[in-house]
Amino acid sequence: MGQEIGESRFSVSDFAEFERRLAMETELLEAWLGDRAFSVSPPMGGFELEAWLVDAEARPAGVNERFLARLDDPLVVSELARFNVELNGAPQRLEGDALTRLHGSLHALMGRCQQVAGELACRIAMVGILPTARNTDFSLASMSPLQRYAALNEQVLRLRRGSPVVVDIKGVNRLRMTHHDVMLEAAATSFQVHLKVDAAHAARYCNASKILSAPMVAVAANSPFLFDHDLWAETRVPLFEQSVSVGGTDHVQRVTFGLGYVGESILECFTANRDRFPVLLPHLMDEPPESLAHLRLHNGTIWRWNRPLIGFDSDGTPHLRIEHRVVPSGPTVSDSIANAALYFGAVQALACRETPPEGELAFEVARHNFYEAARQGLDARVTWLDGTRMSMRELCLEEILPLAGRGLAELGISESEIGDWLGVVEGRLVSGQNGAIWQRRFLARYGPDFRRLVEAYLERQLTDLPVHEWTL
Repeated sequence: MGQEIGESRFSVSDFAEFERRLAMETELLEAWLGDRAFSVSPPMGGFELEAWLVDAEARPAGVNERFLARLDDPLVVSELARFNVELNGAPQRLEGDALTRLHGSLHALMGRCQQVAGELACRIAMVGILPTARNTDFSLASMSPLQRYAALNEQVLRLRRGSPVVVDIKGVNRLRMTHHDVMLEAAATSFQVHLKVDAAHAARYCNASKILSAPMVAVAANSPFLFDHDLWAETRVPLFEQSVSVGGTDHVQRVTFGLGYVGESILECFTANRDRFPVLLPHLMDEPPESLAHLRLHNGTIWRWNRPLIGFDSDGTPHLRIEHRVVPSGPTVSDSIANAALYFGAVQALACRETPPEGELAFEVARHNFYEAARQGLDARVTWLDGTRMSMRELCLEEILPLAGRGLAELGISESEIGDWLGVVEGRLVSGQNGAIWQRRFLARYGPDFRRLVEAYLERQLTDLPVHEWTL
């Protein structure tokens, strides 16, 4: 969905031709996977960070066109709303000091973004849901002026037959409301971690990513408040799922944990895309089938929490990445890279485990773990591979952190790097303070002053001190 399209209105023949090309490109993908035509280069890691532009009153600032024009950096691009932007990191080979290099590149890019934002009398905020955002901020008037966003809105409403989006989230409080477009999606910003893997083993990495989604979302939770309501530890999860719901069953929901593990091949995800999900944006491109342009665009309109992506190396060789989407934005650059380190290490160790973990944890249990973790955060009780029920903090301290350490060592990450970055996660677990918990503690002390909360949050964010070290 990062690419622009030439139109927002489509004909019946556009849908038919797109489906024909999608089927042809899916067959080509199957042949490539069978012929082992994919890149087998060492694992590489990268990220996409979605952020907010915030004005002097700590409210969303709809100036991303001016901001992007002044910044003039291809690594920073538009997002759905005029008050959101996306920062992209150059991928790094996962060895040596790769994590520190990822941190350095994001820290420098964020510094340039903060400077340009300051020139426009605004600031950059890395937070899953901005606590000062209001329902009225999310209208079509706030949509970034790109055709792909207008088309997305039109086609989601077409599949919904014009019925409004219903948001119903039960947490500490309950929020129930209706909305008449897809703009609520812009209220949920994330830190999406990318891992380039050998296509032959991609199914294992995808399944391991699903199993790890519960601890990852609990450790990283940073979105407790939406429209003055205290909801889930990671309210971004139900909000995103409901804001682009097209109605019907799980078979056609565009944001989903999925219906099961991948079996033999990652191809199963793309055949499911073709067979199960109606085409949303039938934009026809003058590209050869080998570019897989229509397959990749269609895949970009299906927001699995763990999504396989196809790209191409500089020499044109296709490669496969797993995009891990459960982590929210923020609180700091250091926290973000620590989250990436936890994922890179744990998924490597779990995917390469002699006994596949998906054979020991039923998919339904992994899915239940994920939603419990999103709802309860570090206080969730979940089931692990041996059937043991335990608290999320206990699971992460006793199982996930050691697992991640072994995986990072297998990748060739240096011992000091492992200690430094997993130490940030350990600090969160020992202190019991992630972004969501800090936000709730702040309001518990000072009362429901969301502007004061955001100002304090932004002040601490600038220090890059990990959130477990933040004071009230």
